[in-house]
Amino acid sequence: MTSHEERKHVIILLNESVKAGARQAKACEVLGLSERTLQRWRTHGDVRCDQRALRQYQPSHKLTAIERAEVLAVANSDEFGHLPPSQIVPRLADQGTYVASESTFYRILREEKQLTHRRCERPAQARTKPRAISATAPNQLYSWDITYLPSLIRGQFFYLYLFVDIFSRKIVGWQVYEQESSALAGELLRDLCHHEGIPLNQLTLHSDNGSSMKGSTMLATMQQLGVMPSFSRPSVSNDNPYSESLFKTLKYRPQYPLRHFADVTEARQWVTELVKWYNHEHRHSAIGFVTPAQRHEGLDEQLLTNRRAVYEAAYARNPERWSGNTRSWQRTEEVHLNPDKAKEGEAKDKDIQIRKVA
Repeated sequence: MTSHEERKHVIILLNESVKAGARQAKACEVLGLSERTLQRWRTHGDVRCDQRALRQYQPSHKLTAIERAEVLAVANSDEFGHLPPSQIVPRLADQGTYVASESTFYRILREEKQLTHRRCERPAQARTKPRAISATAPNQLYSWDITYLPSLIRGQFFYLYLFVDIFSRKIVGWQVYEQESSALAGELLRDLCHHEGIPLNQLTLHSDNGSSMKGSTMLATMQQLGVMPSFSRPSVSNDNPYSESLFKTLKYRPQYPLRHFADVTEARQWVTELVKWYNHEHRHSAIGFVTPAQRHEGLDEQLLTNRRAVYEAAYARNPERWSGNTRSWQRTEEVHLNPDKAKEGEAKDKDIQIRKVA
């Protein structure tokens, strides 16, 4: 914003330049000034200030400092301190009192950093993303959860406990019970660690925040076995995507029974066949379309190498049938759970580079 004295000085300089033979347009261009502005300055030479609004508008009906203090005093009083403005204003009206509008109460409380929980309840807590974990071999990182299986009695269910190895996607342990219990989960985990021969402090077990997952018996069993816990944020299913995805795969199979299970034995028989199919027949897309059992046993690397050889031979016979590179049968060497965004982007870029090289 140009002051009056600065304007006068600029006009004098321009006049001297023009008298010396300079063109007015060029002189204005050098000063970064338009000729229209110069014309306006000369026309209104007696105006002492810029005609643009300088002052900050203050409403004539603005609350005074005393009135503002009164609003805060009412909102924080013993009678109204536990109520929101939407409850305070009508109660004041019933008493024949008007202090301020509801929106004014809200605005003042917000400006004073008091627009928070005003009742005796636990305020919302900030939840941080679970720590990023990765696995480069089987039996390093497991995920587990419990899902319902319907029974013949409405409102009653059987409970499928399912443990999956995130690196190989193999279902390494499961059982169907008639109740949810951290004690039953602890027994299943103990049998699983014994069967897989997992040493102390090797395995990380991820789950949600269910009572069976965070029960004292389950946590004590994990501590005895040297299993490190990892938990999702409350009500955030994306933090446990492997178990959620697995349940959808199992329950959307054509073999999923249309009728409910008569008893726990029937449910266990169905899950036995389903796990057998998933581990030994299902080609999982995330691990290169090999079976989880093959990857868990380390057979997938040779299978993928053979596939690359088949494709390279096909390309050599008819290269004109490929517009670019052949399909990449690259092995996924590392699997991430809840990765940080930067690491996730680096992993995707690395995968793209591998595909281009292949």
